[in-house]
Amino acid sequence: MKPRYITLVCLLLFAIVADAQYYFRGEVKDPTGAGLALVRIRVHSSNSFYQSGSTGGFGLPSSKVRDTVSFFLNGYEEKTVVLNSNEFSTVEIKPSSAISNPKRKLLSLTKDKVQERNNIGFANGETYSEQIENSFNNTAEYPSVGFALNVDKASYSNIRRFINTHSVVPKDAVRIEEMLNYFPQQYKAPQQGKEFYTESQLTDCPWNPMNRLLFLQLHARKINYDSLPPSNFVFLVDVSGSMDLPNRLPLLQTAFRMMVQNLRPIDTISMMVYGGTVGIVLQPTGGNEKEKIMAVIDSLGAGGDTPGESAIRQAYRLAQSQFIKGGNNRVILATDGDFNVGESSEEALIQLITQKQQTGIYLTCLGVGMGNYKDSKLEVLAKKGNGNFAYLDNIPEAEKVLVKELMQTLYAVVDDAYLNASFNTKQIKKYRLIGFDNRKDVLADSASILEGGEIGTGHIVTAVFEVEMNSTYNADEELATAELGYQTVNEKEKQAETFQLRNNYKSLYTVDSSYRFSAAVAMFGLMLKQSPHLKVYSWESLINLLNSSVNRNDYWQQELLQLVLKAKEIYKPVKERRRLFRKKKKEKTEIILF
Repeated sequence: MKPRYITLVCLLLFAIVADAQYYFRGEVKDPTGAGLALVRIRVHSSNSFYQSGSTGGFGLPSSKVRDTVSFFLNGYEEKTVVLNSNEFSTVEIKPSSAISNPKRKLLSLTKDKVQERNNIGFANGETYSEQIENSFNNTAEYPSVGFALNVDKASYSNIRRFINTHSVVPKDAVRIEEMLNYFPQQYKAPQQGKEFYTESQLTDCPWNPMNRLLFLQLHARKINYDSLPPSNFVFLVDVSGSMDLPNRLPLLQTAFRMMVQNLRPIDTISMMVYGGTVGIVLQPTGGNEKEKIMAVIDSLGAGGDTPGESAIRQAYRLAQSQFIKGGNNRVILATDGDFNVGESSEEALIQLITQKQQTGIYLTCLGVGMGNYKDSKLEVLAKKGNGNFAYLDNIPEAEKVLVKELMQTLYAVVDDAYLNASFNTKQIKKYRLIGFDNRKDVLADSASILEGGEIGTGHIVTAVFEVEMNSTYNADEELATAELGYQTVNEKEKQAETFQLRNNYKSLYTVDSSYRFSAAVAMFGLMLKQSPHLKVYSWESLINLLNSSVNRNDYWQQELLQLVLKAKEIYKPVKERRRLFRKKKKEKTEIILF
Protein backbone atom coordinates (compact mmCIF):
# COMPACT_ATOMS: atom_id res chain seq x y z
CA MET A 1 0.00 0.00 0.00
CA LYS A 2 2.79 2.43 0.84
CA PRO A 3 4.31 2.59 -2.69
CA ARG A 4 0.83 3.45 -4.04
CA TYR A 5 0.54 6.41 -1.63
CA ILE A 6 4.03 7.59 -2.49
CA THR A 7 3.17 7.49 -6.19
CA LEU A 8 -0.04 9.47 -5.58
CA VAL A 9 1.80 12.20 -3.63
CA CYS A 10 4.45 12.48 -6.36
CA LEU A 11 1.77 12.86 -9.02
CA LEU A 12 0.08 15.63 -7.00
CA LEU A 13 3.36 17.48 -6.49
CA PHE A 14 4.15 17.16 -10.19
CA ALA A 15 0.70 18.57 -11.06
CA ILE A 16 1.22 21.56 -8.75
CA VAL A 17 4.66 22.29 -10.17
CA ALA A 18 3.40 21.88 -13.72
CA ASP A 19 0.49 24.24 -12.98
CA ALA A 20 2.67 26.99 -11.47
CA GLN A 21 6.12 26.77 -13.05
CA TYR A 22 6.50 30.53 -13.61
CA TYR A 23 6.53 33.47 -11.20
CA PHE A 24 5.63 37.12 -11.75
CA ARG A 25 7.39 39.64 -9.51
CA GLY A 26 6.65 43.33 -9.28
CA GLU A 27 5.07 46.20 -7.40
CA VAL A 28 1.86 48.22 -7.64
CA LYS A 29 1.97 52.00 -7.09
CA ASP A 30 -0.17 55.12 -7.28
CA PRO A 31 0.68 58.02 -9.64
CA THR A 32 2.92 59.63 -6.99
CA GLY A 33 5.10 56.51 -6.81
CA ALA A 34 3.82 55.38 -3.40
CA GLY A 35 3.39 51.63 -2.97
CA LEU A 36 -0.19 50.43 -2.48
CA ALA A 37 -0.87 47.73 0.11
CA LEU A 38 -3.70 45.18 0.08
CA VAL A 39 -4.41 45.49 -3.65
CA ARG A 40 -6.44 42.47 -4.80
CA ILE A 41 -4.72 40.78 -7.75
CA ARG A 42 -6.36 38.25 -10.07
CA VAL A 43 -4.33 35.87 -12.27
CA HIS A 44 -6.66 35.11 -15.19
CA SER A 45 -5.29 31.72 -16.28
CA SER A 46 -5.99 30.12 -12.90
CA ASN A 47 -8.66 32.59 -11.67
CA SER A 48 -6.63 32.84 -8.44
CA PHE A 49 -6.60 35.93 -6.17
CA TYR A 50 -3.66 37.39 -4.22
CA GLN A 51 -2.84 40.63 -2.34
CA SER A 52 0.03 43.08 -2.59
CA GLY A 53 2.30 43.45 0.44
CA SER A 54 2.69 46.40 2.79
CA THR A 55 4.90 48.31 0.30
CA GLY A 56 2.97 47.27 -2.81
CA GLY A 57 5.19 44.31 -3.76
CA PHE A 58 3.74 41.10 -5.18
CA GLY A 59 4.77 37.63 -6.31
CA LEU A 60 2.32 35.56 -8.40
CA PRO A 61 2.62 31.92 -9.50
CA SER A 62 1.37 30.98 -12.98
CA SER A 63 1.53 28.15 -15.48
CA LYS A 64 2.34 30.58 -18.29
CA VAL A 65 5.39 32.64 -19.24
CA ARG A 66 3.05 35.56 -19.96
CA ASP A 67 -0.33 35.95 -18.24
CA THR A 68 -3.15 38.46 -17.95
CA VAL A 69 -3.43 39.97 -14.47
CA SER A 70 -6.00 42.43 -13.02
CA PHE A 71 -5.53 44.78 -10.06
CA PHE A 72 -8.36 46.02 -7.79
CA LEU A 73 -8.35 48.49 -4.90
CA ASN A 74 -11.32 50.32 -3.46
CA GLY A 75 -11.19 53.94 -4.64
CA TYR A 76 -8.89 53.20 -7.59
CA GLU A 77 -9.55 52.34 -11.22
CA GLU A 78 -9.34 48.65 -12.11
CA LYS A 79 -6.33 47.87 -14.28
CA THR A 80 -5.63 44.78 -16.42
CA VAL A 81 -2.16 44.14 -17.87
CA VAL A 82 -0.12 41.32 -19.39
CA LEU A 83 2.88 40.39 -17.22
CA ASN A 84 6.06 38.64 -18.29
CA SER A 85 7.66 36.22 -15.82
CA ASN A 86 11.13 37.23 -17.08
CA GLU A 87 10.69 40.87 -16.06
CA PHE A 88 10.15 42.81 -12.82
CA SER A 89 6.92 44.76 -13.41
CA THR A 90 5.81 48.10 -12.01
CA VAL A 91 2.05 48.58 -12.31
CA GLU A 92 0.51 52.00 -11.75
CA ILE A 93 -3.18 52.33 -10.86
CA LYS A 94 -4.96 55.68 -10.76
CA PRO A 95 -7.49 56.95 -8.23
CA SER A 96 -11.06 56.74 -9.49
CA SER A 97 -12.91 59.96 -10.23
CA ALA A 98 -14.68 59.64 -6.86
CA ILE A 99 -11.30 59.87 -5.14
CA SER A 100 -9.76 62.46 -7.46
CA ASN A 101 -12.82 64.61 -6.80
CA PRO A 102 -14.06 63.28 -3.45
CA LYS A 103 -17.64 63.92 -2.49
CA ARG A 104 -18.13 66.14 0.50
CA LYS A 105 -19.63 64.30 3.45
CA LEU A 106 -22.57 65.40 5.56
CA LEU A 107 -22.88 64.86 9.31
CA SER A 108 -26.68 64.71 9.12
CA LEU A 109 -29.24 64.54 6.32
CA THR A 110 -33.01 65.01 6.27
CA LYS A 111 -34.35 62.84 3.48
CA ASP A 112 -35.83 64.72 0.47
CA LYS A 113 -35.35 68.13 2.09
CA VAL A 114 -33.65 70.95 0.18
CA GLN A 115 -30.92 72.06 2.57
CA GLU A 116 -30.69 75.65 3.76
CA ARG A 117 -27.61 77.72 2.91
CA ASN A 118 -27.47 80.42 5.55
CA ASN A 119 -16.79 78.64 4.54
CA ILE A 120 -14.21 78.94 6.79
CA GLY A 121 -14.65 81.35 9.70
CA PHE A 122 -11.74 83.11 11.36
CA ALA A 123 -11.41 83.98 15.05
CA ASN A 124 -8.22 85.76 16.16
CA GLY A 125 -6.08 83.85 13.65
CA GLU A 126 -7.78 80.50 14.31
CA THR A 127 -9.99 78.82 11.68
CA TYR A 128 -13.30 77.01 12.16
CA SER A 129 -15.67 75.47 9.62
CA GLU A 130 -18.83 77.56 9.31
CA GLN A 131 -21.91 75.53 10.24
CA ILE A 132 -25.62 75.69 9.49
CA GLU A 133 -27.66 74.79 12.56
CA ASN A 134 -30.26 72.06 12.01
CA SER A 135 -33.81 73.46 11.83
CA PHE A 136 -37.19 71.91 12.68
CA ASN A 137 -38.70 69.45 10.21
CA ASN A 138 -42.41 68.80 9.73
CA THR A 139 -42.76 65.07 10.27
CA ALA A 140 -45.58 64.72 7.74
CA GLU A 141 -43.29 66.18 5.07
CA TYR A 142 -39.86 64.90 6.17
CA PRO A 143 -40.28 61.89 8.48
CA SER A 144 -36.67 60.61 8.26
CA VAL A 145 -33.30 61.99 9.28
CA GLY A 146 -29.90 60.30 9.25
CA PHE A 147 -26.70 61.24 11.03
CA ALA A 148 -23.16 59.97 11.45
CA LEU A 149 -22.16 58.46 14.77
CA ASN A 150 -19.03 60.52 15.30
CA VAL A 151 -16.81 59.99 18.33
CA ASP A 152 -14.87 63.25 18.27
CA LYS A 153 -14.69 65.24 21.51
CA ALA A 154 -12.39 68.09 20.53
CA SER A 155 -14.99 70.86 20.68
CA TYR A 156 -15.58 70.73 24.44
CA SER A 157 -11.92 70.95 25.50
CA ASN A 158 -11.43 73.82 23.04
CA ILE A 159 -14.47 75.62 24.50
CA ARG A 160 -12.97 75.12 27.95
CA ARG A 161 -9.74 76.75 26.78
CA PHE A 162 -11.58 79.86 25.57
CA ILE A 163 -13.63 80.25 28.75
CA ASN A 164 -10.64 79.65 31.04
CA THR A 165 -8.86 82.51 29.25
CA HIS A 166 -11.96 84.70 29.76
CA SER A 167 -12.73 84.79 26.03
CA VAL A 168 -15.96 84.53 24.06
CA VAL A 169 -16.18 81.18 22.26
CA PRO A 170 -16.47 81.44 18.43
CA LYS A 171 -19.91 80.13 17.48
CA ASP A 172 -18.48 77.73 14.89
CA ALA A 173 -16.17 76.22 17.52
CA VAL A 174 -19.26 74.86 19.31
CA ARG A 175 -20.23 71.37 18.14
CA ILE A 176 -22.92 70.16 20.52
CA GLU A 177 -22.66 66.47 19.60
CA GLU A 178 -19.00 66.55 20.68
CA MET A 179 -19.92 68.27 23.94
CA LEU A 180 -22.54 65.60 24.69
CA ASN A 181 -20.12 62.78 23.97
CA TYR A 182 -17.24 64.25 25.96
CA PHE A 183 -18.49 63.15 29.39
CA PRO A 184 -18.09 59.55 30.59
CA GLN A 185 -21.36 57.62 31.05
CA GLN A 186 -22.21 54.40 32.86
CA TYR A 187 -21.51 51.57 30.42
CA LYS A 188 -24.15 48.97 29.52
CA ALA A 189 -22.99 45.92 27.59
CA PRO A 190 -24.76 44.80 24.36
CA GLN A 191 -26.45 41.42 24.16
CA GLN A 192 -24.39 38.47 22.98
CA GLY A 193 -23.77 38.73 19.23
CA LYS A 194 -24.70 42.42 19.07
CA GLU A 195 -22.33 45.33 18.50
CA PHE A 196 -24.47 47.90 20.36
CA TYR A 197 -26.73 48.31 23.38
CA THR A 198 -29.42 50.91 22.66
CA GLU A 199 -31.83 52.90 24.82
CA SER A 200 -33.97 56.03 24.48
CA GLN A 201 -35.69 58.45 26.85
CA LEU A 202 -38.36 61.15 26.42
CA THR A 203 -38.34 64.07 28.84
CA ASP A 204 -39.06 67.82 29.10
CA CYS A 205 -37.18 70.49 27.17
CA PRO A 206 -35.71 73.02 29.65
CA TRP A 207 -35.53 75.90 27.13
CA ASN A 208 -38.96 75.38 25.55
CA PRO A 209 -41.77 74.13 27.86
CA MET A 210 -43.96 73.35 24.84
CA ASN A 211 -41.49 70.79 23.48
CA ARG A 212 -39.75 67.66 24.71
CA LEU A 213 -36.33 66.10 24.35
CA LEU A 214 -35.90 62.61 22.93
CA PHE A 215 -32.54 61.10 23.89
CA LEU A 216 -30.89 58.17 22.18
CA GLN A 217 -27.87 56.32 23.56
CA LEU A 218 -25.73 53.68 21.86
CA HIS A 219 -23.14 51.65 23.80
CA ALA A 220 -20.55 49.99 21.55
CA ARG A 221 -19.19 46.54 22.27
CA LYS A 222 -16.16 46.59 24.54
CA ILE A 223 -13.07 44.55 23.66
CA ASN A 224 -11.12 43.11 26.57
CA TYR A 225 -7.66 44.65 26.86
CA ASP A 226 -5.98 41.23 26.47
CA SER A 227 -7.95 40.64 23.24
CA LEU A 228 -6.96 43.88 21.53
CA PRO A 229 -5.20 43.30 18.21
CA PRO A 230 -1.53 44.30 17.86
CA SER A 231 -1.04 47.93 16.94
CA ASN A 232 1.13 49.68 14.38
CA PHE A 233 1.31 53.33 15.50
CA VAL A 234 3.14 56.02 13.54
CA PHE A 235 3.42 59.26 15.52
CA LEU A 236 3.69 62.26 13.20
CA VAL A 237 4.72 65.21 15.35
CA ASP A 238 4.79 68.86 14.29
CA VAL A 239 8.05 70.35 15.62
CA SER A 240 7.89 73.56 13.55
CA GLY A 241 8.55 76.99 15.04
CA SER A 242 4.86 77.54 15.87
CA MET A 243 5.03 74.60 18.32
CA ASP A 244 7.64 76.24 20.55
CA LEU A 245 5.27 77.12 23.42
CA PRO A 246 4.47 75.26 26.69
CA ASN A 247 0.92 74.36 25.60
CA ARG A 248 2.11 72.82 22.32
CA LEU A 249 5.16 70.57 21.88
CA PRO A 250 5.96 70.20 25.64
CA LEU A 251 2.31 69.26 26.28
CA LEU A 252 2.44 66.66 23.51
CA GLN A 253 5.66 65.20 24.92
CA THR A 254 3.96 64.75 28.29
CA ALA A 255 0.95 63.15 26.57
CA PHE A 256 3.11 60.71 24.61
CA ARG A 257 5.07 59.69 27.71
CA MET A 258 1.81 58.74 29.43
CA MET A 259 0.57 56.80 26.40
CA VAL A 260 3.82 54.86 25.97
CA GLN A 261 3.37 53.36 29.44
CA ASN A 262 0.35 51.44 28.07
CA LEU A 263 2.10 49.96 25.02
CA ARG A 264 2.44 46.17 24.89
CA PRO A 265 5.34 44.12 23.49
CA ILE A 266 3.16 43.15 20.50
CA ASP A 267 2.67 46.83 19.59
CA THR A 268 4.98 48.68 17.22
CA ILE A 269 5.61 52.41 17.40
CA SER A 270 7.45 54.66 14.96
CA MET A 271 7.93 58.40 15.14
CA MET A 272 8.35 61.02 12.44
CA VAL A 273 8.77 64.77 12.87
CA TYR A 274 8.33 67.70 10.51
CA GLY A 275 9.67 71.20 11.00
CA GLY A 276 11.86 72.57 8.23
CA THR A 277 12.36 69.01 6.97
CA VAL A 278 10.63 65.65 7.41
CA GLY A 279 12.45 62.79 9.09
CA ILE A 280 12.11 59.54 11.00
CA VAL A 281 13.42 59.95 14.55
CA LEU A 282 12.29 56.52 15.78
CA GLN A 283 12.40 53.51 13.50
CA PRO A 284 9.70 50.84 14.13
CA THR A 285 10.22 49.77 17.74
CA GLY A 286 8.47 47.24 19.98
CA GLY A 287 6.27 48.52 22.80
CA ASN A 288 8.49 46.83 25.38
CA GLU A 289 11.43 49.17 24.57
CA LYS A 290 9.96 52.01 26.60
CA GLU A 291 13.24 53.64 27.63
CA LYS A 292 14.33 53.94 23.99
CA ILE A 293 10.97 55.45 23.00
CA MET A 294 10.99 57.89 25.96
CA ALA A 295 14.49 59.11 25.07
CA VAL A 296 13.35 60.02 21.56
CA ILE A 297 10.25 61.82 22.88
CA ASP A 298 12.40 63.84 25.32
CA SER A 299 14.82 64.83 22.55
CA LEU A 300 12.22 66.62 20.42
CA GLY A 301 12.68 70.36 19.87
CA ALA A 302 10.77 72.96 17.83
CA GLY A 303 11.99 75.05 14.88
CA GLY A 304 11.45 75.62 11.14
CA ASP A 305 8.46 75.85 8.80
CA THR A 306 5.60 73.35 8.46
CA PRO A 307 5.73 70.91 5.50
CA GLY A 308 2.63 69.07 6.74
CA GLU A 309 1.46 67.65 3.39
CA SER A 310 4.81 65.98 2.63
CA ALA A 311 5.00 64.65 6.19
CA ILE A 312 1.54 63.05 5.98
CA ARG A 313 2.50 61.22 2.78
CA GLN A 314 5.68 59.84 4.33
CA ALA A 315 3.93 58.84 7.55
CA TYR A 316 1.43 56.75 5.60
CA ARG A 317 4.28 55.12 3.68
CA LEU A 318 5.96 54.21 6.97
CA ALA A 319 2.69 52.83 8.35
CA GLN A 320 2.22 50.77 5.18
CA SER A 321 5.71 49.31 5.50
CA GLN A 322 4.79 47.92 8.94
CA PHE A 323 1.16 47.08 8.12
CA ILE A 324 -0.35 44.42 10.39
CA LYS A 325 -3.11 42.47 8.70
CA GLY A 326 -6.03 42.28 11.13
CA GLY A 327 -4.25 44.74 13.43
CA ASN A 328 -4.78 48.35 14.45
CA ASN A 329 -2.84 50.45 11.92
CA ARG A 330 -2.93 54.16 12.67
CA VAL A 331 -1.13 57.43 12.00
CA ILE A 332 -1.36 59.83 14.96
CA LEU A 333 -0.92 63.42 13.78
CA ALA A 334 -0.12 65.94 16.53
CA THR A 335 -0.08 69.60 15.48
CA ASP A 336 -1.66 73.03 15.71
CA GLY A 337 -2.73 72.46 12.10
CA ASP A 338 -0.75 75.40 10.70
CA PHE A 339 0.56 73.86 7.45
CA ASN A 340 2.47 76.45 5.43
CA VAL A 341 4.63 74.44 3.00
CA GLY A 342 3.35 72.20 0.20
CA GLU A 343 -0.36 71.52 -0.19
CA SER A 344 -1.97 73.48 2.63
CA SER A 345 -5.50 74.12 1.32
CA GLU A 346 -8.25 72.01 2.83
CA GLU A 347 -9.37 70.76 -0.60
CA ALA A 348 -5.89 69.43 -1.45
CA LEU A 349 -5.49 67.83 1.98
CA ILE A 350 -8.95 66.23 1.70
CA GLN A 351 -7.96 64.64 -1.60
CA LEU A 352 -4.69 63.37 -0.13
CA ILE A 353 -6.31 61.81 2.95
CA THR A 354 -9.18 60.34 0.92
CA GLN A 355 -6.61 58.46 -1.14
CA LYS A 356 -4.67 57.27 1.89
CA GLN A 357 -7.67 56.04 3.89
CA GLN A 358 -8.20 53.32 1.26
CA THR A 359 -5.11 51.57 2.63
CA GLY A 360 -6.84 50.49 5.85
CA ILE A 361 -4.79 52.89 7.97
CA TYR A 362 -6.71 55.15 10.38
CA LEU A 363 -5.84 58.75 11.18
CA THR A 364 -6.11 60.27 14.66
CA CYS A 365 -5.54 64.03 14.98
CA LEU A 366 -4.41 65.66 18.23
CA GLY A 367 -4.76 69.44 18.16
CA VAL A 368 -2.91 71.85 20.45
CA GLY A 369 -2.19 75.55 20.77
CA MET A 370 -4.05 78.81 20.44
CA GLY A 371 -3.86 81.92 18.27
CA ASN A 372 -3.05 80.04 15.03
CA TYR A 373 -4.90 76.80 15.80
CA LYS A 374 -6.53 75.36 12.64
CA ASP A 375 -9.54 73.44 13.94
CA SER A 376 -11.15 73.37 10.48
CA LYS A 377 -8.24 71.43 8.93
CA LEU A 378 -7.83 68.86 11.70
CA GLU A 379 -11.56 68.17 11.91
CA VAL A 380 -11.76 67.45 8.18
CA LEU A 381 -8.56 65.37 8.09
CA ALA A 382 -9.75 63.11 10.92
CA LYS A 383 -13.13 62.52 9.30
CA LYS A 384 -11.66 61.83 5.86
CA GLY A 385 -9.01 59.58 7.40
CA ASN A 386 -11.59 57.25 9.01
CA GLY A 387 -10.36 58.40 12.40
CA ASN A 388 -11.03 60.77 15.26
CA PHE A 389 -10.00 64.14 16.62
CA ALA A 390 -9.16 65.48 20.08
CA TYR A 391 -7.96 68.84 21.35
CA LEU A 392 -5.45 68.82 24.20
CA ASP A 393 -5.57 72.01 26.26
CA ASN A 394 -3.90 70.69 29.42
CA ILE A 395 -2.26 67.63 31.00
CA PRO A 396 -5.50 66.19 32.52
CA GLU A 397 -7.06 66.24 29.04
CA ALA A 398 -4.01 64.46 27.61
CA GLU A 399 -4.34 61.80 30.29
CA LYS A 400 -8.08 61.44 29.59
CA VAL A 401 -7.60 60.98 25.83
CA LEU A 402 -4.42 58.87 25.72
CA VAL A 403 -4.60 56.92 28.98
CA LYS A 404 -8.08 56.65 30.52
CA GLU A 405 -9.87 56.53 27.15
CA LEU A 406 -7.00 55.07 25.14
CA MET A 407 -9.02 52.09 23.90
CA GLN A 408 -11.96 54.26 22.82
CA THR A 409 -9.61 56.71 21.11
CA LEU A 410 -7.38 54.30 19.21
CA TYR A 411 -9.20 50.95 18.81
CA ALA A 412 -12.22 50.91 16.49
CA VAL A 413 -14.89 48.18 16.60
CA VAL A 414 -16.99 49.41 13.66
CA ASP A 415 -16.58 51.80 10.71
CA ASP A 416 -18.96 53.92 8.69
CA ALA A 417 -21.53 53.95 11.50
CA TYR A 418 -24.68 55.99 11.00
CA LEU A 419 -28.23 56.06 12.31
CA ASN A 420 -31.45 56.77 10.44
CA ALA A 421 -34.51 57.74 12.52
CA SER A 422 -38.01 57.62 10.99
CA PHE A 423 -40.52 59.52 13.12
CA ASN A 424 -44.12 58.44 13.67
CA THR A 425 -46.35 61.15 12.18
CA LYS A 426 -49.16 60.18 14.59
CA GLN A 427 -46.95 61.01 17.57
CA ILE A 428 -44.49 63.71 16.51
CA LYS A 429 -45.52 66.91 14.72
CA LYS A 430 -42.02 68.43 14.35
CA TYR A 431 -38.50 67.40 15.28
CA ARG A 432 -34.99 68.84 15.22
CA LEU A 433 -31.66 67.06 15.60
CA ILE A 434 -29.50 68.99 18.07
CA GLY A 435 -25.88 69.11 16.99
CA PHE A 436 -24.45 67.21 14.01
CA ASP A 437 -24.65 70.53 12.15
CA ASN A 438 -23.26 70.51 8.62
CA ARG A 439 -20.50 72.70 7.26
CA LYS A 440 -21.79 75.53 5.11
CA ASP A 441 -19.60 74.62 2.12
CA VAL A 442 -20.68 70.97 2.32
CA LEU A 443 -24.38 71.90 2.24
CA ALA A 444 -23.71 74.06 -0.82
CA ASP A 445 -22.42 70.99 -2.71
CA SER A 446 -25.33 69.06 -4.23
CA ALA A 447 -23.14 65.94 -4.53
CA SER A 448 -22.57 65.69 -0.77
CA ILE A 449 -23.32 62.38 0.89
CA LEU A 450 -24.02 61.29 4.47
CA GLU A 451 -20.82 60.43 6.30
CA GLY A 452 -20.50 57.46 8.62
CA GLY A 453 -18.20 57.56 11.64
CA GLU A 454 -15.66 55.34 13.40
CA ILE A 455 -16.75 53.96 16.78
CA GLY A 456 -14.13 52.96 19.36
CA THR A 457 -14.39 50.01 21.70
CA GLY A 458 -16.73 50.67 24.64
CA HIS A 459 -17.66 54.13 23.35
CA ILE A 460 -21.06 55.58 24.27
CA VAL A 461 -22.76 57.86 21.74
CA THR A 462 -25.52 60.23 22.89
CA ALA A 463 -27.83 62.03 20.47
CA VAL A 464 -30.81 64.24 21.26
CA PHE A 465 -33.84 65.51 19.32
CA GLU A 466 -36.07 68.40 20.28
CA VAL A 467 -39.61 67.29 19.37
CA GLU A 468 -43.03 68.89 19.25
CA MET A 469 -45.69 66.30 20.11
CA ASN A 470 -49.03 66.11 18.31
CA SER A 471 -51.96 67.48 20.30
CA THR A 472 -53.30 63.92 20.51
CA TYR A 473 -50.88 61.03 20.80
CA ASN A 474 -50.87 57.45 22.02
CA ALA A 475 -48.73 56.82 25.08
CA ASP A 476 -48.34 53.15 24.09
CA GLU A 477 -47.20 53.72 20.49
CA GLU A 478 -43.57 54.16 19.41
CA LEU A 479 -42.24 57.65 18.69
CA ALA A 480 -39.81 56.57 16.00
CA THR A 481 -38.05 53.61 14.41
CA ALA A 482 -34.28 53.74 14.23
CA GLU A 483 -31.99 51.82 11.88
CA LEU A 484 -28.36 51.56 12.86
CA GLY A 485 -25.95 50.84 10.01
CA TYR A 486 -22.22 50.08 10.17
CA GLN A 487 -19.53 47.78 8.86
CA THR A 488 -17.20 45.59 10.85
CA VAL A 489 -13.55 46.65 11.03
CA ASN A 490 -11.81 43.58 9.66
CA GLU A 491 -14.41 41.86 7.48
CA LYS A 492 -15.86 45.17 6.17
CA GLU A 493 -19.30 43.54 6.09
CA LYS A 494 -22.26 45.90 6.19
CA GLN A 495 -24.59 45.29 9.15
CA ALA A 496 -27.92 46.80 10.23
CA GLU A 497 -29.87 46.75 13.48
CA THR A 498 -33.40 48.13 13.94
CA PHE A 499 -35.06 49.20 17.20
CA GLN A 500 -38.01 51.24 18.46
CA LEU A 501 -37.90 54.55 20.34
CA ARG A 502 -40.74 54.19 22.86
CA ASN A 503 -42.91 56.85 24.46
CA ASN A 504 -41.43 56.42 27.96
CA TYR A 505 -41.90 60.02 29.11
CA LYS A 506 -40.57 61.13 32.49
CA SER A 507 -40.46 64.70 33.72
CA LEU A 508 -37.10 66.44 33.69
CA TYR A 509 -36.76 66.26 37.47
CA THR A 510 -37.76 62.59 37.83
CA VAL A 511 -35.76 61.25 34.88
CA ASP A 512 -32.34 59.69 35.53
CA SER A 513 -29.85 62.44 36.40
CA SER A 514 -27.59 61.43 33.47
CA TYR A 515 -30.28 62.60 31.03
CA ARG A 516 -30.84 65.77 33.03
CA PHE A 517 -27.10 66.45 32.85
CA SER A 518 -27.09 65.85 29.07
CA ALA A 519 -29.99 68.29 28.70
CA ALA A 520 -27.90 70.89 30.56
CA VAL A 521 -24.89 70.23 28.28
CA ALA A 522 -27.07 70.70 25.18
CA MET A 523 -28.55 73.90 26.64
CA PHE A 524 -25.06 75.23 27.38
CA GLY A 525 -23.99 74.58 23.78
CA LEU A 526 -27.07 76.31 22.39
CA MET A 527 -26.41 79.33 24.60
CA LEU A 528 -22.81 79.56 23.42
CA LYS A 529 -24.01 79.35 19.81
CA GLN A 530 -26.72 81.94 20.63
CA SER A 531 -29.18 79.63 18.90
CA PRO A 532 -32.48 81.09 17.65
CA HIS A 533 -34.19 77.94 18.91
CA LEU A 534 -33.77 78.95 22.56
CA LYS A 535 -37.09 80.25 23.87
CA VAL A 536 -36.97 80.46 27.67
CA TYR A 537 -33.49 80.42 29.17
CA SER A 538 -31.07 82.12 31.52
CA TRP A 539 -27.71 81.41 33.05
CA GLU A 540 -29.44 80.97 36.42
CA SER A 541 -31.79 78.28 35.06
CA LEU A 542 -28.84 76.44 33.46
CA ILE A 543 -26.89 76.55 36.74
CA ASN A 544 -29.93 75.26 38.65
CA LEU A 545 -30.31 72.40 36.16
CA LEU A 546 -26.66 71.47 36.57
CA ASN A 547 -26.85 71.66 40.37
CA SER A 548 -29.70 69.13 40.25
CA SER A 549 -27.84 66.69 38.01
CA VAL A 550 -24.08 66.93 38.53
CA ASN A 551 -22.49 63.88 40.12
CA ARG A 552 -20.43 65.28 42.98
CA ASN A 553 -17.92 62.44 42.59
CA ASP A 554 -17.38 63.07 38.88
CA TYR A 555 -14.44 65.41 38.21
CA TRP A 556 -15.52 66.29 34.65
CA GLN A 557 -19.12 67.09 35.58
CA GLN A 558 -17.96 69.24 38.48
CA GLU A 559 -15.60 71.04 36.11
CA LEU A 560 -18.47 71.82 33.73
CA LEU A 561 -20.42 73.51 36.52
CA GLN A 562 -17.45 75.74 37.27
CA LEU A 563 -17.05 76.47 33.56
CA VAL A 564 -20.68 77.58 33.28
CA LEU A 565 -20.20 79.93 36.23
CA LYS A 566 -17.22 81.50 34.42
CA ALA A 567 -19.15 81.70 31.15
CA LYS A 568 -21.97 83.54 32.91
CA GLU A 569 -19.57 86.37 33.76
CA ILE A 570 -18.21 86.50 30.19
CA TYR A 571 -21.60 86.46 28.47
CA LYS A 572 -23.49 88.61 30.98
CA PRO A 573 -25.44 91.20 28.90
CA VAL A 574 -23.80 94.64 28.69
CA LYS A 575 -26.98 96.34 29.90
CA GLU A 576 -27.03 94.10 32.96
CA ARG A 577 -23.39 94.87 33.73
CA ARG A 578 -24.08 98.62 33.39
CA ARG A 579 -27.15 98.33 35.61
CA LEU A 580 -25.11 96.56 38.29
CA PHE A 581 -22.38 99.20 38.01
CA ARG A 582 -24.89 102.07 38.42
CA LYS A 583 -26.46 100.28 41.36
CA LYS A 584 -23.09 99.85 43.09
CA LYS A 585 -22.13 103.46 42.33
CA LYS A 586 -25.42 104.71 43.76
CA GLU A 587 -24.99 102.60 46.92
CA LYS A 588 -21.46 103.95 47.34
CA THR A 589 -22.68 107.56 46.89
CA GLU A 590 -25.46 107.06 49.40
CA ILE A 591 -23.05 105.70 51.99
CA ILE A 592 -20.77 108.69 51.55
CA LEU A 593 -23.64 111.16 51.84
CA PHE A 594 -24.98 109.45 54.94
